[in-house]
Amino acid sequence: MNEVFAALAAQPDHRPWPRREVDEAMWDALAQQLAAGEITLLGLWGEPGMVHMALLDAENAVAVASLACVGGRFPSVARHHPPAIRLERTIHDLYGLEAIGAPDPRPWLDHGRWPSRKTSGGYAFLPSLGQGLHQIPVGPVHAGIIEPGHFRFTACGEAVVRLEERLGYAHKGVESLMAGAALDRAGFFAARLSGDSTVACSLSFSRAVEAALHFEPPPRGNWVRALMAELERLANHFGDIGGVCNDAAFALMLAHCSVLRERVLRACDVCFGHRMMMDVIIPGGLKADLNPEAPAVLRDLVATLRAAFPPLIELYENTASLQDRTAGAGVLSPALARQFGCGGFVGRASGRAFDARRDLAYPPYDRLKFDVPTLAEGDVNARVWLRIREVEQSLGLIDQILAAMPPGRFFTEPPSGGGEGLALVEGFRGDILAWVRLAPDGKIDRCHMRDPSWFQWPLIEAAIEGNIVADFPLLNKSFNCSYSGHDL
Repeated sequence: MNEVFAALAAQPDHRPWPRREVDEAMWDALAQQLAAGEITLLGLWGEPGMVHMALLDAENAVAVASLACVGGRFPSVARHHPPAIRLERTIHDLYGLEAIGAPDPRPWLDHGRWPSRKTSGGYAFLPSLGQGLHQIPVGPVHAGIIEPGHFRFTACGEAVVRLEERLGYAHKGVESLMAGAALDRAGFFAARLSGDSTVACSLSFSRAVEAALHFEPPPRGNWVRALMAELERLANHFGDIGGVCNDAAFALMLAHCSVLRERVLRACDVCFGHRMMMDVIIPGGLKADLNPEAPAVLRDLVATLRAAFPPLIELYENTASLQDRTAGAGVLSPALARQFGCGGFVGRASGRAFDARRDLAYPPYDRLKFDVPTLAEGDVNARVWLRIREVEQSLGLIDQILAAMPPGRFFTEPPSGGGEGLALVEGFRGDILAWVRLAPDGKIDRCHMRDPSWFQWPLIEAAIEGNIVADFPLLNKSFNCSYSGHDL
């Protein structure tokens, strides 16, 4: 474990990793270690009078540093470590805590419409100076049925000189809605943080609650949870592969991949009573067990996908017009992926080989065999190939899970009481963090959830530079960040 963490006394009721209260000097020292690349930022969030920072060291040890904000202020992490910029802006919007020395004091989630804190004037986008530059505003309303986000391009001709994002339009107040809620009500909100990751979000929330209560669900509950997570990964990867190809004007791949995604969703409906498997995972295990016909349905699904997917891979690889659009486009450097702790297929396509299923193994992944594929190119093509390889791994994991599925109970009532818990779960986009503090009556005192998109959205701004404006939909889809999960 990092020596800074080891030198401090941990809070006794925080599980499974330590939380330690630090002073301003230690907080700043941790920020400098982040800047030096010695540790990785997993999350940064606030509450009235205090800020918390979750960290990962080189040996995959996790810890949370907490700082009391005297006078509502704390030393900025972002002045040393740019990935913290938007997180600090969010902390100020939600809790009024000021990051001293912050490089960007502008609001982030607050668009000047909140009744409790009106702001005047428009949003000041960053300037770009030079001859022949022009701006192209896009969104937040888009041509398709997609979530809202504003993108401000500065271009010289067709070449993008700067892209600046403006998000927060899908802010729902999830953290305030969870505060004071019973576990079932809070789980309802967790499942809807980002609808395409409902399984992973529910799993992260449930594991954080279970950690706080020092409690494990029955083995069958853990194995079915992993089965659901791999099905969710399959459905999203099929959709994304088709979507990237469609944005490169190759609609045939979208049609075929949409059929495969639909097959997965229909199997989920049969097995769990819901196409997206929403509200099945709860603290203590599952709300309902697998339907009796599920094993046969899923084995048939795996066989169908294994037969149908390889010809589509060959089609993608051998279509010159696709390769012309995806290879070399939207390159994310390995250095930026490491600096931002970028997870999922985005990080792994740029050489960051982190996967919470393996590196912070939780049941039953600690008993399953799978590879974590990585590439170094970091372009749109690499992000497609990462998805292809992860589809192959998920099919193998589903086989293993079905073969080793334990019988018995799928749910155990969690004990009552309070405590603090942290969980990191691998969703299809990357690692999802959940931190909860339970009051003595078992209700949520505080809950923070961090979607992988927090550390991926800023990197689109870097990856688009030098590309043409028309490449943005392709690049954006290759990242496929969540608006809703980001906007809380």
